[in-house]
Amino acid sequence: MTDDYFAGDPRTNRERMLAGELYIADDPESGRLHRRAVQLADAYHRAEVAGDPSARDLLVDLVGSLGEGAHVNAPLFVDYGENIHIGARTFVNYNLTALDVAPITIGEDCQIGPNVQLLTPTHPTDPQPRRDKLEAAEPIVLEDNVWLGGGVIVCPGVTIGKDSVVGAGSVVTKDIPAGVVAVGNPARVIRSIG
Repeated sequence: MTDDYFAGDPRTNRERMLAGELYIADDPESGRLHRRAVQLADAYHRAEVAGDPSARDLLVDLVGSLGEGAHVNAPLFVDYGENIHIGARTFVNYNLTALDVAPITIGEDCQIGPNVQLLTPTHPTDPQPRRDKLEAAEPIVLEDNVWLGGGVIVCPGVTIGKDSVVGAGSVVTKDIPAGVVAVGNPARVIRSIG
């Protein structure tokens, strides 16, 4: 039945994924890149624990880009790593889960609390396509100087504006404008900053 979804489309599932369209996560190249990312994330964690100066090089190999002075506490968990871009002077605390099927862009001077989840994958709400393992993804953007408290979950397709703060444990399902504090599930703006 899954062949019907892509009739006449010669692209691979990876090509569909990168285009932001529905795909099935069975592409061999995606599988290889996922294994590489898991291995690099594990090596980064072990190097951080050991105080090995090569740790930063491993992180640079793992993510798409890492700004000057940015730091990520290990462990972190990713799908591919290569679709994650972290700006200069950003600090990421322990246990970041960044499912980067689509791009995840973290601006400069951001503060990311422990146990934050940045989740780009989506799945159909209709039962049959979901049963057939179709999925897609939408990018996440954290603009400069965003602070996400511990345990924040950012859902697919969300942009959080510059200088905004999201309170611990919040679930961000829609865009947050610049210069505000947002809290709750779903997160809602409770006040402006400044």
